Amino acid sequence: MSFSQKTKNELARIIPKDKCCQLAELAALIRMDGSIHISADHHMSLGIETQNAAVARKMYFLGKTLFNLKEEVSVRRNNRLRKNVIYSVKMVPQPGTKKALDKLGIDFTPAGYKIHWNSELVKKRCCQKAYLRGAFLGGGSISNPEQKTYHLEIITSDSFNDELISELMRNFNIEPKTTWRKKAHVIYLKDSEMIVDFLNVVGAHSALLNFENIRVHKDVRNRVNRIVNCETANLNKTVEAGLKQVETIRYLERSIGLENLPVGLKEIARARLENPEVSLKELGETMEPPLSKSGVNHRMRRLKRIADKLRGKSS
Repeated sequence: MSFSQKTKNELARIIPKDKCCQLAELAALIRMDGSIHISADHHMSLGIETQNAAVARKMYFLGKTLFNLKEEVSVRRNNRLRKNVIYSVKMVPQPGTKKALDKLGIDFTPAGYKIHWNSELVKKRCCQKAYLRGAFLGGGSISNPEQKTYHLEIITSDSFNDELISELMRNFNIEPKTTWRKKAHVIYLKDSEMIVDFLNVVGAHSALLNFENIRVHKDVRNRVNRIVNCETANLNKTVEAGLKQVETIRYLERSIGLENLPVGLKEIARARLENPEVSLKELGETMEPPLSKSGVNHRMRRLKRIADKLRGKSS
């Protein structure tokens, strides 16, 4: 099961205590996945489809709890989508259907139907959370935090819903970005902190803890990798510098002999030949008395200048 599926299953188990929040969440699910069917005799029914069984159960429960109307549940296999199972929850035509749909923002007229927006649905802060939860259940997904980049998105074909979801996110200091993909509006988050905030707002606390745990491990692993890479680079530089210094000292040894160098330079030259791989600081610590890194570096530069002069004369 993917991280996104686990998150949705957790959210599907959350049943708001207040009727207003239940209505807001069901309204979001309908706006994301709902479809209106009008029969030849002008009776209207409402259908909602999903690929998640837990979400289908929640749709059925909310519809039954809020309106106590008869609902039909069916399952079919969609061969075009890798044989995914499609769960359908349908509120069949019956007395009370029109009233229920009106509360959900759907007007039915002899000419057909139209969807209006009832601002009372998200007037309360708790209802705003419920609506965002329903929107994510209906059209949301979240990438596995183990991947290189973090990504959470909600897809809707409704431009008004696109603006509403973005506005509700901003009410909780979450700044989403939007784009257009295959004739659909995409509201997305890539900042890990904002994804954590969103999961907290909609109530996906187990998913939030797992996300944070993985994120911390990734951050530690990346930090360790950076440190190792940095140390490796420094080690390579140290070894390369040491080998060049050894090459210079060998040249002086062949040209004039190390015994003809000043005492300080002779001592550091012999120390470097004995310890070609250590850093300047470590090399200084081998001296008696110990020599600072800058002192070692100063003597090495003097040795190089002598070698350069000799090379110049010989050429």
